[in-house]
Amino acid sequence: MSTMAGAVPTRGPMTLKDWTQLLLLGAIWGGSFFFARIAVSEIHPLALVLFRVAIAAIALQLYLAVRGPSFRLAFPHAGLFFLLALTNNVVPFSLIFAGQTQLGAGVASVLNATTPFWTLVLANALTTDEKLSWNKLAGIALGVAGTAVMIGPGLVAGLGGPVWAKFALIGASVSYAIALMIARRFKGVPSPVVATGQLTASTIIMIPIVLVAYGPTGLFSASPPVWAAVLGLALLSTAFAYILYFNLVASAGATNASLVTLIVPVSALLLGFLFLGERLALFEIGGMTLIGLGLVTIDGRLFGKW
Repeated sequence: MSTMAGAVPTRGPMTLKDWTQLLLLGAIWGGSFFFARIAVSEIHPLALVLFRVAIAAIALQLYLAVRGPSFRLAFPHAGLFFLLALTNNVVPFSLIFAGQTQLGAGVASVLNATTPFWTLVLANALTTDEKLSWNKLAGIALGVAGTAVMIGPGLVAGLGGPVWAKFALIGASVSYAIALMIARRFKGVPSPVVATGQLTASTIIMIPIVLVAYGPTGLFSASPPVWAAVLGLALLSTAFAYILYFNLVASAGATNASLVTLIVPVSALLLGFLFLGERLALFEIGGMTLIGLGLVTIDGRLFGKW
């Protein structure tokens, strides 16, 4: 069947390469909880954000200097990079930290898992190739429900807390969705340059925030094991991860890239099971199954064959 004249093409299902990148990114960001758990024992969260983005930015600047492409490709988009840094790092990190002072980790995980929904709403309104579809809506609903089931008793225990804290977590998810709309605008800019530009801008923003909040005294007083965790968080879970992330946005679209928020809690649980000897409860397995069904529904090809 030929397409109608003037019709705008929409993105097809993700390729095997896209799915591989998405799952790898989810595993890396799931593993970031291990690094962060060690690092926050001695470093204040906002200072940790600064170290995370600054070390990652320096590493990526060195990478571009040695391997290319040139960072000069970022200069014409300087304003956009600062906007991306605010919406993808500074604002959501701050809202998450504020919200988690009053809410349990379970509620925070579920509210963070709504990011694909807000991304889908914004993409439907602001783009021509990522329109609303029933399989995406159904898949995202299954994914959020699966996250809630997977958290299980931890979600029920943490349902209390002030309304403002819940809105802070939702605001962080909306901010991530807005960042994905901004990231779409870097068409033709290589992913390493986009990642470097965002993290460099985030570093410039975070330096005065941390110095005003805490001053320079004691910023570098952590122990060697903590600094090793910071390096893992910065180099693997930030520098490398954001190259993957922006590459995924360019190839699979904003909505599909946002699905990583459904995979992160799954990978965190599985890594705990595999390497820390943590046991998987039946409700956790059930939640993972729902999330998997949601991803299959969003992809749509299996149901199309049926």
